Amino acid sequence: MTTRRRYDDGCSTAHALDLVGERWALLVVRELLFGAKRFTDLRAGLPGASPNVLSQRLRELDTAGVLRRRRLPPPAAAWVYELTPWGQQLETVVAALGMWGSQSPAMRGDGPISVDSMMLALRTLFAPARADGLTADVLVRLGEDGFRATVTPEGLRLVREPVDEPDAVLDTDTVTLNDVLCGRRELEDAVAAGDLEVRGDDAVALRFLTLFPFPEPVA
Repeated sequence: MTTRRRYDDGCSTAHALDLVGERWALLVVRELLFGAKRFTDLRAGLPGASPNVLSQRLRELDTAGVLRRRRLPPPAAAWVYELTPWGQQLETVVAALGMWGSQSPAMRGDGPISVDSMMLALRTLFAPARADGLTADVLVRLGEDGFRATVTPEGLRLVREPVDEPDAVLDTDTVTLNDVLCGRRELEDAVAAGDLEVRGDDAVALRFLTLFPFPEPVA
């Protein structure tokens, strides 16, 4: 059995990296920021992680107190993983790391992106000044996943839950949405190709898509 490497350093940053610095650990956290998931759901969001490695990271994060495993009551009766309140605090760390990485000149941006990663990007990139005067409920549907995006003067609330009567619906996939938001693809092209469908109030949908400016790469 492989022994985990440690920094043997009294700095709290080093200790934090002892807890979540192993490969895939922070991405497991990313996949749980919007709620509990089964092991199969985590595998779908992290296809590059082997089952054995993912199981090991889950055990380590459980031992560290970052997440916990619990059984859902019947009729589901399935085991799920969820962040502890302390683990949930890592959202600011993951979001800041993502924002920093998005400014890298070497950032390709054309690889696969999970549903939860895309939604975390929206929450991170949201620019309140661009939403001035807008109050709206938008349903962002990415395959089988639906997220409620509520824009108010207080900011953006983005959660995985249904919306009874949304002002607008955006039905697409993560790659298309990412390409449209960062400017690699024109919205009109995505709509014409059938990769992005807009329903409801077109004006609200179009305004919503302008609220998430990507940072410029560093020189």
